[in-house]
Amino acid sequence: MNKNNYAVIMAGGVGSRFYPMSTKSNPKQFIDILGTGETLIQQTFRRLNRVVPKENIYVVTNAIYKEQTHEQLPALKDYQVLCEPLMRNTAPCIAYATYKINSQNPNARVIVAPSDHHITDEDEFYKDAAILLDIAGKNDCLYTLGIRPTRPDTGYGYIQYEEKEDTPSIDGIFKVKTFTEKPNLELAKAFLESGDFLWNSGIFVWSVKSIMAAFEEFLPEMHIAFSEMTPKYYTDQEDVALNEIYPSCAKESIDFGVMEKAHNVYVLPATFGWSDLGTWRSLYEKLPRDFSGNAIVRGNVNASSDCRGNIFCTDGVMLVKGLENYIIADVDGVLVICPKDEEQSVKQMITDAKVKGSKLDI
Repeated sequence: MNKNNYAVIMAGGVGSRFYPMSTKSNPKQFIDILGTGETLIQQTFRRLNRVVPKENIYVVTNAIYKEQTHEQLPALKDYQVLCEPLMRNTAPCIAYATYKINSQNPNARVIVAPSDHHITDEDEFYKDAAILLDIAGKNDCLYTLGIRPTRPDTGYGYIQYEEKEDTPSIDGIFKVKTFTEKPNLELAKAFLESGDFLWNSGIFVWSVKSIMAAFEEFLPEMHIAFSEMTPKYYTDQEDVALNEIYPSCAKESIDFGVMEKAHNVYVLPATFGWSDLGTWRSLYEKLPRDFSGNAIVRGNVNASSDCRGNIFCTDGVMLVKGLENYIIADVDGVLVICPKDEEQSVKQMITDAKVKGSKLDI
């Protein structure tokens, strides 16, 4: 296994669209959502460990999840768990890990992956990751993995790629033309029909040199801040310095801050089964269903024969009649009932409840 291969697992989110199963104190990456015997972050670590030495796998998470991370991933040393003092989106998260890794190994090439995705064909994931890590060490390019869309989903970002004779292609890797964040249904249908769009998986591969150059060009203040921390990485001064600079970091995604602006971005259409498990519907599609199309995450659910296409989650007993295509989740004293095709409104429901004075763990 190549010692220049590194991995960064992003594990600081709260999974609010899965509320109330996923909460601030116990977000979805630390839950065995699919009943496999492993939590999502444990699955992610195991997958990456096939191509990256375990000592080179870093987890970036919120400081409040430090103990949970060590409990679920006991192979990690303290230096491998990077604790953000504040939630600042993916660009600061990736910058922190990148500049720390660079201070140890400037020849590193890194795969960055969310902690809460589901991948069905892990052998194919290994092949794709190995291809990109090898190429990233030889080229000044930023790579991402794209997923062939199977439906016009409005919950995913889309990547348009160039597939022309004058576009250089290496091992099926194509130059990215555009990024589009979560389009409306009409636009998503057009993307699907065009054939040159992929879902944005949020999985990236690059050398530390390439991504640092991109930070310097497109997010210079972030570049300066994390560069100046270099003497303090891997020392007892690291957390002190981080607490000083993090509040000033912009709340910026890596997609908007870097990937949409850079001209050296390439995509590999992935060959593995993938879901970001970002919504109740995406979970519904991965669970076994009864003869009426109902899926049960957990709990004792008694649904009448006129209940169809629902997803149920409860800590206790649930009796249901007459519902079709709904999300019904009753966890820790919080009940959420929402049409499945309006699942994106769960976050707004949470916001509205807070405005009205409800105290929610999210």
